[in-house]
Amino acid sequence: MMELVDTPDIKVITGVRRSGKSKLMEALAKKILEQQLDANIIHINYNLTDFESLMDYRALESYVEDHYAPEHRNYLLVDEVQMCESFEKAINSLHAREKYSIFVTGSNAFLQSSDLATLFVGRTYEIPVYPFSFSEYLEYYPSQNIYSSLTGYIAEGGMAGSFLYKTEEQKRRYINSEVLNALVVRDIVSKYKVKNEQLLHALIDYLMDNVGNLTSLRSIADTLRSNRTKADHKTIGKYVDALCKAFAFYRIRRYDIRGKRYLRSEDKYYLVDQGFRFARLGTKNMDYGRVLENIVAIELLRRGYEAYVGVLYKKEIDFVAIKQGEKLYIQVANDISEERTFEREVSPLLAIKDAYPKILIARTYQPEYQHEGIRIVDAAEWLSRAIPQK
Repeated sequence: MMELVDTPDIKVITGVRRSGKSKLMEALAKKILEQQLDANIIHINYNLTDFESLMDYRALESYVEDHYAPEHRNYLLVDEVQMCESFEKAINSLHAREKYSIFVTGSNAFLQSSDLATLFVGRTYEIPVYPFSFSEYLEYYPSQNIYSSLTGYIAEGGMAGSFLYKTEEQKRRYINSEVLNALVVRDIVSKYKVKNEQLLHALIDYLMDNVGNLTSLRSIADTLRSNRTKADHKTIGKYVDALCKAFAFYRIRRYDIRGKRYLRSEDKYYLVDQGFRFARLGTKNMDYGRVLENIVAIELLRRGYEAYVGVLYKKEIDFVAIKQGEKLYIQVANDISEERTFEREVSPLLAIKDAYPKILIARTYQPEYQHEGIRIVDAAEWLSRAIPQK
């Protein structure tokens, strides 16, 4: 964010509810003042009643213009911008004046990645924010044993607000009731005028229970109908799209490695944070391999990769990760101590004949080693590596 403070774009901070966007905005204001003592920061947080008179876009623009300081660098930071009616008119007008560096956050159902170009006529730069990574979790909970820490992270997740609660039950109640139900679901119901909230909750449970499984909209509808939940694939498609736009889930498409083309038949859906799954479903149908795969999927996105499910000769590679011409092939497993399991996991990677790096990430509890050119990396070691800084 500091690298972008003086760019002319409208900087839009996106991410699931309670992932720390507002706290990040506070930290940004503090950092700017540390580096520019005379900076003029206009910080509007619609969560505070101090700004309830600015609920109309005209009032918002007038307030900002009244606080403009001609002799200083001016920064406009707006939290929960969607609470201002027709906010995009004010932001577009202020951006056109070319006097402010603008950062905004908002409820994701109302401020979606796919809608940014439509909402804001000027240039936008999206800054995605995720729940705490494992490396950030280790900063919060310092430990000499990263292997046992990963066990804790798998269950607890990275929703930092839950860290303030003392018991497991309190943490789960916060994540499920206060974040998922009270915020994410409420936003979706409000934005899309969802009529069947029971179906939405059943869909959430299904997607959580099937992270990492190939899924089609028809198969979801068929399964829910078999459980006596009225559903059709068109409605399911709308609800799935809404959950992805709210950053609760991420859709990962399939990629034909040999044919170098994208496949449309089935996709995989990964949960933004595995803590939601434990809070809502507990250990029901627990598959630690799938949960670890979910963590790796989100970590790849966090590190700036495009992630796809690889398909080669009817074999599946968990991830094809691409960034700036760099490509990685990744398999994820919880336990590869048995030879049969190990061979099953490396087999798809060995079938790939190009020269791009191939990695098997698993809970090996030992230093990295190689097998026929494939890097075998412990999951805790790989996840604990912070995103490289410039």
